[in-house]
Amino acid sequence: MIRVYSCLLVALNLFAQDSAVQKIHDRIAKAQGHKSGAYTVTIPNTTISFGMVAIAAGEFEMGSKDKPDEQPVHRVKLDAFWMQAHEVTWDEYRLFMFASQGGETTAKDEVVDAVSRPTKPYVEMSFGMGINGFPAISMTQHAANKYAEWLSARTGEFYRLPTEAEWEYACRAGGTGEPQKLDDVAWYAANSGGKYQPVAKKKPNAWGLYDMLGNVMEWTLDAYAPYKAGPQTNPWVRATAPYPHAVRGGSWNDAAGKLTCTARVASDAAWKQQDPQLPKSVWYMTDAQWVGFRLVRPAKVPSVEEMSRYWNNGVEHDEQ
Repeated sequence: MIRVYSCLLVALNLFAQDSAVQKIHDRIAKAQGHKSGAYTVTIPNTTISFGMVAIAAGEFEMGSKDKPDEQPVHRVKLDAFWMQAHEVTWDEYRLFMFASQGGETTAKDEVVDAVSRPTKPYVEMSFGMGINGFPAISMTQHAANKYAEWLSARTGEFYRLPTEAEWEYACRAGGTGEPQKLDDVAWYAANSGGKYQPVAKKKPNAWGLYDMLGNVMEWTLDAYAPYKAGPQTNPWVRATAPYPHAVRGGSWNDAAGKLTCTARVASDAAWKQQDPQLPKSVWYMTDAQWVGFRLVRPAKVPSVEEMSRYWNNGVEHDEQ
């Protein structure tokens, strides 16, 4: 009987989830307007804004011969998308964490309100490193996905995490992406002062993207898995387990050698080690004070089913 009841709850949750995604899709389809080039988004009913950089469709050689997990080097073809110019800040993310934060109005919106939001954190999640203008940190990949869903509902534009391929393509910016002087573009162990720094204070890469290397590592949409050989188009490795997911870019806590466009990091259950909850939170990585994210907006709006898959990885609960 208990098993039947649990299955019924899962079915009801999935129905509610699909219904919410359908409403968001309808809002996005209705709001679609032509955009080209870079542009700025102001989150509705707030004063908080962020920039989007246009990334043209193209092909590149993904990976490197330097490390086993960056091999084999393979040809990847990608469709056009926009990417956030800098990492998601606390100014943006706290609107999602807390319903009436940062000048947000209290106007009800059933489409937005249907999106799951984080539970109250049991510690101060910036860990004293700064809020205004600083990158949001220590969220799970699930939380980053839900923020993307929430932002899509708020703005009427579809957002999601970048795939590993999209992230590396944007980091390379038409070349290798590796700067001659790392200090000019990145915060890392040698210059960060032992903490993250405000976003967009270093020089951007050739495509106008800030902090692709350093400051905070960034979640991608992919499970961390060996690369496949051969040419691929818009690849995405969907997760089948809570760990590992692929994280990119290196952080304020890393040595220079870990800040490359090809370097990959695998998420781990140890990133929640200090979390006192049982089961562990699906929202917070309390021991990963160097992980954050930025979002992309594909030029082509996906179907309802595709949106649901992007925003709901289905493996957010730690295995017990």
